[in-house]
Amino acid sequence: MPPTENPSAPGPTHYDLLEVPSTASVAELRQAFRQLSKRYHPDTTSLPQAQAQESFRQLQQAYAVLSDPISRNRYDTQLLQPLRVPASPTAPARPPIPMASPQPVGVRRALSGGEWFALLLLGLALVLSLVLGLGVAWARGMAMVRTPSWWPETSAAAPTLTPTAESPVSDAPDPAA
Repeated sequence: MPPTENPSAPGPTHYDLLEVPSTASVAELRQAFRQLSKRYHPDTTSLPQAQAQESFRQLQQAYAVLSDPISRNRYDTQLLQPLRVPASPTAPARPPIPMASPQPVGVRRALSGGEWFALLLLGLALVLSLVLGLGVAWARGMAMVRTPSWWPETSAAAPTLTPTAESPVSDAPDPAA
């Protein structure tokens, strides 16, 4: 059941490949593609490898065309055009309109319940590890906030070297020392 390059030619259409009506929404297309890709994926099917790869490639191409609104409109227009037969056998046929190449399609979807649960567990593990680390530090009597050694001292904590009238600065050694 390979799709032909000319959608007006006899054979299955992209809608037939995805088993959806031509009025299907993007969500219905996505759901049909997911179900069929599970059925025809080369790693999960009982079909021969070559047939599975070809079927899966056709599904990808059909989904790539129908999921893009511009490509889908162009494809639908081509489907509605009647099959044109050239007037004479020597007349050149109209070149086929290039179809969108099958490319991986980024599908955004809602997170499942299991994924939300995994995120919740990950967040709880982070919070509990922080609480445990702070609790152990507090139990050992360690300072929770400590000024790093590489920070410059503030003017209040650092002694000043400016001379005052009461204590003149001299270069002479201190006699009490």
